[in-house]
Amino acid sequence: MISCETKVINQTGLHARPAAMLCSEANKFKCDIKIKKLDEKGMTANAKSIIRILSLGVSMGTDVSVIADGEDEEAAVKHIVALIQSGFGEI
Repeated sequence: MISCETKVINQTGLHARPAAMLCSEANKFKCDIKIKKLDEKGMTANAKSIIRILSLGVSMGTDVSVIADGEDEEAAVKHIVALIQSGFGEI
């Protein structure tokens, strides 16, 4: 299992379109991928479920951790973190 922390930088956070993009990209990997909101509640969601991602309520400036476990975990974390850091094409 590996993880990497990053900050959500797009203005609208993980609303419908970025959540759909994240979910679509996560589903390209075989490993389990989770997104953890790094706040006092520490909620975690399956990155392959758009409903779960939306339920986190991640807004701009929120720190999150991308956690993957499985055969392609390293590539998955790098890819998902890069997507988040790109601002989902909204910047």
